[in-house]
Amino acid sequence: MSHIRLRQYCGASRLVVPRAWSILLAVVMLPFATLGASHGASAQTVPDTNAVWVGEQGAASYYGSQHQGRRTAAGTKFDQRQLTAAHPWLPFGTRVRVTELGSGKSVIVTITDRLYSKKRIIDLSTAAAKLLGMMRAGVVHVSLAPA
Repeated sequence: MSHIRLRQYCGASRLVVPRAWSILLAVVMLPFATLGASHGASAQTVPDTNAVWVGEQGAASYYGSQHQGRRTAAGTKFDQRQLTAAHPWLPFGTRVRVTELGSGKSVIVTITDRLYSKKRIIDLSTAAAKLLGMMRAGVVHVSLAPA
């Protein structure tokens, strides 16, 4: 880019001299330098949009009755009698098979809310938790799979 074009683009008072180009380039390119960088995996890590989700394993808990009637992240009212769940990143409306690894019991739930926890991978409605037999334990180890 010539100086004349730079003046037209930046304005006469903002002329960039050639020796400062390397600094300007570093500042402009810095946000893009970390795009491909790998970050540590956690329950909140969103996978690549081109990847196919095959499931995951981790801790599950359930919503308490104090959430009854409140709005979910999807915009619907939470109903503890429905087979619904909260997940960190799965799209709303996704149906997921949740299997309790201790007993082998499973239930299919629909994702309607977001979960903000690094310790758990899913929060279930009371109805789903009852079907899995986890009401006493509160937190159990589960596997998730596409339904």
